Amino acid sequence: MILALAFALAAAAQNGPPPPGVAVQQPQPGAEPIPLMIAEPVAMAIAAFDKDGDAAVSRTEFTAGVARTFETVAKGQPAIGYIGFGDWAERWLGNRNALPSPFEVDQDGDNKVSLAELQARFELFFDRFDRDKDGVLKRSELLTVRQMLRPGERPGERDARPPQRQRR
Repeated sequence: MILALAFALAAAAQNGPPPPGVAVQQPQPGAEPIPLMIAEPVAMAIAAFDKDGDAAVSRTEFTAGVARTFETVAKGQPAIGYIGFGDWAERWLGNRNALPSPFEVDQDGDNKVSLAELQARFELFFDRFDRDKDGVLKRSELLTVRQMLRPGERPGERDARPPQRQRR
């Protein structure tokens, strides 16, 4: 349910008004920003690795999921080129340009991505998302909380402004 709301909010931010029945509260001028929960493209792919339906992804499911997604594009080949990686990213991350980029994943610089390179890069994601370090990724760990911008505000502006004085 939370993940569905996060997807709806993310879609609303990119695609205009939210779907019917989803209320999106906009921040009021001068009010504190509203936290926004989002799921990174890689988190959506990881959530799909849950094979037993327990709403959690174990390391075993994770490793098998990375291999399974790689094979959908590699089709038995030991590596995929950058175009093949784009095909993989579009299918499993939702967009050819979603992160990680093939340049991040291709560690040996041969302009190809092997399963070992993809798994090594995804291990970094597993470790980052596994906040409680129990070796299992729960749905709550796959969500990222960000502050919504105030109307007219640009990313990074809030951090650069001096703190507002408290009224007495």
